[in-house]
Amino acid sequence: MPAEFVHYRVFKSHTKSWNTLFKEAAAFADEMGRQNLISISHSADTGQGVITVWYWNRGPREQG
Repeated sequence: MPAEFVHYRVFKSHTKSWNTLFKEAAAFADEMGRQNLISISHSADTGQGVITVWYWNRGPREQG
């Protein structure tokens, strides 16, 4: 069985509403599928909304 790695995708904006950010993050999580989703976390950073979707993926994590 191929190894799986934890991946994440960050959605953040100073100008988008929380509602818009959550809709974007939820749409991405739907694409990942329930079986691959780990969790969704959110926070605020100096007036910027930040949402992170954590998920399993067989491919190696991207560098950068």
